[in-house]
Amino acid sequence: MNLLPIEIDESLNKRFWNEPECIEVLKAFEKFYQKVGFEKPWIGYFVTDQDNNILGCCGYKGRPKNGMIELSYGTFKKYEGKGIGIQICRLMVELSLKTDPAIRITARTMPDNLGSIGILKRNGFEFLGTVENEEDGEVLEWEFKGNEAGRKI
Repeated sequence: MNLLPIEIDESLNKRFWNEPECIEVLKAFEKFYQKVGFEKPWIGYFVTDQDNNILGCCGYKGRPKNGMIELSYGTFKKYEGKGIGIQICRLMVELSLKTDPAIRITARTMPDNLGSIGILKRNGFEFLGTVENEEDGEVLEWEFKGNEAGRKI
């Protein structure tokens, strides 16, 4: 799988405008970058397979703050239920650790999102508790702890 940056310069994102699911993501990231800034690698990405099919998207919720980053990910409808979300999450963790091995990696899910909860558990995340999110209300907060041999995934 490959991570393809969602650039701040929309002329660099032209290849994604042919995919209906990508258009919504591009619009969201345009607004998001205006709000939190654009600092690679702490940006959004589309995820492709070896045949250049766009499988989903992922990103960070801004640059690290207080040594911590929050990631998010999603699989496009026709690729759901195939284990791709697990791989996307793993790519995000690997990029985070490669960029800053000491960083705390977090994620949030809705309490009823069992698929995402399973993805986080399979990638070495542990449940921390519930927190209030201004957009979603009460959400579950998770932190990457890695495997027993260390923080590597």
